[in-house]
Amino acid sequence: MQFHKYQGTGNDFVIIDDRTRQFDETDQARIAHLCHRRFGIGADGLMLLRERAGYDFEMVYFNADGRPSSMCGNGGRCLVAFAKFLGVIQDRAHFLAVDGPHDARVEADGTVRLKMIDVAPPQEAAVGEDDVFLHTGSPHHVHFLDPTESPRLAEFNVFAAGHDIRYDQAYDPAGTNVNFVEVPADLSQPWPVRTYERGVEDETLSCGTGVTAVALAASRRGATSPVRLHTPGGELEVSFDTRPDGGFTNVWLSGPAVRVFEGKI
Repeated sequence: MQFHKYQGTGNDFVIIDDRTRQFDETDQARIAHLCHRRFGIGADGLMLLRERAGYDFEMVYFNADGRPSSMCGNGGRCLVAFAKFLGVIQDRAHFLAVDGPHDARVEADGTVRLKMIDVAPPQEAAVGEDDVFLHTGSPHHVHFLDPTESPRLAEFNVFAAGHDIRYDQAYDPAGTNVNFVEVPADLSQPWPVRTYERGVEDETLSCGTGVTAVALAASRRGATSPVRLHTPGGELEVSFDTRPDGGFTNVWLSGPAVRVFEGKI
């Protein structure tokens, strides 16, 4: 079976063209093995591209632990790029993911723009002071570092702090993803973000639904659409409209989606 490796700002994925439905999605141990960075291909997750009536394709996503996952924004953008590579789409896509239908566009420079779901107003987080929680297709806890806080984000222990919040009993049983944000002195500049992802159970270089949550939360701190976000893997942009109820609509996640290599399993 042939596979392709893609990455979006360092968030990397094993992708398989499964339109013939040959892949056994029930074998979680096999999926985890393929995603293993020592004994497998190595990835933050595995995706299947499948046919679906009424859509250009269907996105089926698994976390690195082999379990079916909630929505992955960077994964969705990479799967759109893969669909274009296969000739399934040209420059526009309408596809189905676990959180519902999505539209996407591939720009001339290779940037992939993905329309996210509408998002409810930020909630007070169950853990921490002045933190917020949003569901952007996946659940996200957002913690803004205090400007006087030490260490700064670059030196912050994202694994330890993220692990504690992800497994806090307040988020039982499913847990949550956790984002740590440094507020820039100039709010028009990129907002630095680092993310601990459940399912990977570690920090990843980038998280699409995570930066989307951060951008929407940042709008309550003076940021205006579009918001640029800087992750360890590169820069992403999130644009949105604010609804009268404080929620968000017309949310778009934009950034690169790069084909890295292909091989055979």
